[in-house]
Amino acid sequence: MNNQFKKVLVIDDEPKIIEVVKSFLESKGFAVFTAENGKQALDLFEQENIALIVLDLMLPDMTGEEICIQIRKKSRVPIIMLTAKIEESDMLKGLNIGADDYITKPFSLKALYARIEAVLRRSSDDLVPLYNKASFNGGDLEVDFESHMIKKNQVEINLTPNEYKLLAALIKYPSKVFTREDLIRIALGDEFEGYDRAVDSHIKNLRQKIEKDPKNPLYVMTIYGIGYKFGGETPET
Repeated sequence: MNNQFKKVLVIDDEPKIIEVVKSFLESKGFAVFTAENGKQALDLFEQENIALIVLDLMLPDMTGEEICIQIRKKSRVPIIMLTAKIEESDMLKGLNIGADDYITKPFSLKALYARIEAVLRRSSDDLVPLYNKASFNGGDLEVDFESHMIKKNQVEINLTPNEYKLLAALIKYPSKVFTREDLIRIALGDEFEGYDRAVDSHIKNLRQKIEKDPKNPLYVMTIYGIGYKFGGETPET
């Protein structure tokens, strides 16, 4: 798997663990961001387009479980809990609140890397948005990601595979600003053969289908000088 440009956020209050994990993952091609407390972690998550989180559960200002719950309110970014909590009840709680995997300390760096690769493969193969079904802006736009059905004003519209993948990625990471390169990597995949400007053409066509006024979009918004983000209000699920 090509890890270049993928951003991993490592959250742990033990500097030695942060140092070792950061160095190891950087050697595998990841861009690694680190945080030693919950506030710093949540701030970084909002600022960066994080592809995966390695999360300790015992932090000085809030628990890892609280961080996981907050992130799951807005994103399905993969989360691997890395913790000294070894009880089965702790593991089950972590998985039940949205963690993708659970590793206990002490741990092997090779095992951690294998888990990261496996979680990233699953998340890239199955781009699941936050909501299986949702209605935005009072029913103006309806999405059913289980059946791949999209409705505008209660009328079903047909999206191309690339248009669908772009919309799914934008909704999966609400409030995140995507560059064209991000959208190619996260939504369209490494097999996409078009140039980054081809993303603009797909976005233009997507807007024609889902926006009331494509020149003044409500859903697929342009962030000038950077890229795109989803602008739909908090959905009714």
